Amino acid sequence: MSQPAERLAHSWQLNAEGWTRAVREGRIESRRLVTDAAIIEAALALRPRRALDIGCGEGWLCRALAERGVAMSGVDASPALVATAHAAGGADYRVCSHAGLTGAGLGRFDLLLCNFALLDEHLPLRDWRELFEPGGRLLIQTLHPRMAGDPYMDGWRLERFEGFGAGFVEPMPWYFRTLESWLDLLADAGWTLEKQVEPPHPQTGKPASLLLQAV
Repeated sequence: MSQPAERLAHSWQLNAEGWTRAVREGRIESRRLVTDAAIIEAALALRPRRALDIGCGEGWLCRALAERGVAMSGVDASPALVATAHAAGGADYRVCSHAGLTGAGLGRFDLLLCNFALLDEHLPLRDWRELFEPGGRLLIQTLHPRMAGDPYMDGWRLERFEGFGAGFVEPMPWYFRTLESWLDLLADAGWTLEKQVEPPHPQTGKPASLLLQAV
């Protein structure tokens, strides 16, 4: 298993328990203080009726939006995480890769959510347009490129989950993009950027994430 994309997928199986505990126990400060609320607020501002959480993990975002009246579906490539999400309820969960979305029979949505979930180099964003109702939106939250350290260039990096607590079996490869590359990715796939938000950390004042809203 030498390719980064393969190791990325495998790591989510091995680290499913650790990730679930980190999320549900509020171990990740930036999520607790900023980014969880940021994605919920941005999603609700669009008044979605039916939304799909791509890379739903253990399902926290699906549950949060379902509690606020949104009909939620969630997909993740990790069977272990989908099983955990299904046990907690709140949405229709399925095991599905990014590439398999358009053939999965999920129906159509007025909002697609990708919350720290676009970690691979190759992303089929153009194909996902088939999943939308007219006027549907794509909402992406990711690590702010300026806060990821050097070098400031596209490429694979390694997440070691330091400070996330116990339960992580191995590091996770992930693909870093500059801000220019994120915008090019959307444009090349036929999306129009409507809004760009940089939620600040309340203590440092630095951007905790990057939120991109596209149509």
